[in-house]
Amino acid sequence: MNTFLSPVRTLIVPSTAIILFAALLLSACGGKKPPTAPQGGKVKATQKPYMVLGKRYEPLQTHVGFTQEGIASWYGKDFHGKKTSNGEIYDMHAMTAAHKTLPLGVFVKVRNRENGEETVVRVNDRGPFVKNRIIDLSYSAAKKLGVDAKGTAPVRIEALGYRATGASGESYSAPENYDSGNYSVQVGAFKDQQNAKRLSEEMKKLHGYSEVKSAMVNGEQFYRVQAGVFTSLQAAEEAEQRFAEQGYPGSFAVALD
Repeated sequence: MNTFLSPVRTLIVPSTAIILFAALLLSACGGKKPPTAPQGGKVKATQKPYMVLGKRYEPLQTHVGFTQEGIASWYGKDFHGKKTSNGEIYDMHAMTAAHKTLPLGVFVKVRNRENGEETVVRVNDRGPFVKNRIIDLSYSAAKKLGVDAKGTAPVRIEALGYRATGASGESYSAPENYDSGNYSVQVGAFKDQQNAKRLSEEMKKLHGYSEVKSAMVNGEQFYRVQAGVFTSLQAAEEAEQRFAEQGYPGSFAVALD
């Protein structure tokens, strides 16, 4: 059993005020000066300042040029099936990671400085909120790097960007606008699959797109209904508000795979 779990995982993003303190972003040794925020555009809710254990964190508005050295840890079954900071369900067997300040969705190359092993993970969560640790790996990522047995290891991380697959294979790049992308709105979650299907059919008639996606949460199967397709986070969040006003108060924007 991993004894190096971070004490906090799911976050509620608080204040919308943005005050950049570079010292907070460089708490781990060996990191380059973080890139400045792009001019214009909407700041994602997951990239706004937040507080954990009395400490304020300032997420970066771009990953470009980001490298860092420090200690990696990992988190496993105690968090498996729980919601991550970007709304996904944590899967300890996927190649993902938690970072305190990198934009969520960015792919990161991680190198174990003890054994030279490397792998690429996608940041979908916040953490680790333990002194001197810079990244929390999923169990599978930790195992790939040889971190699972010891619990921690010195690593170097390099932000690659957002993954794209084309004729020449996979590549990584920064988006022109961090608000752009493919989004939908989750309007409900059900234990009964038929109830989820009924709502999805209604949403498909009204909004043109709706899907039911299943997920295990704390050992229970849930069926989540997504409705609508939006090409920016701002448009999805505006739709989220409309859904809430129409009788779906638990609605929230989600990124489409």
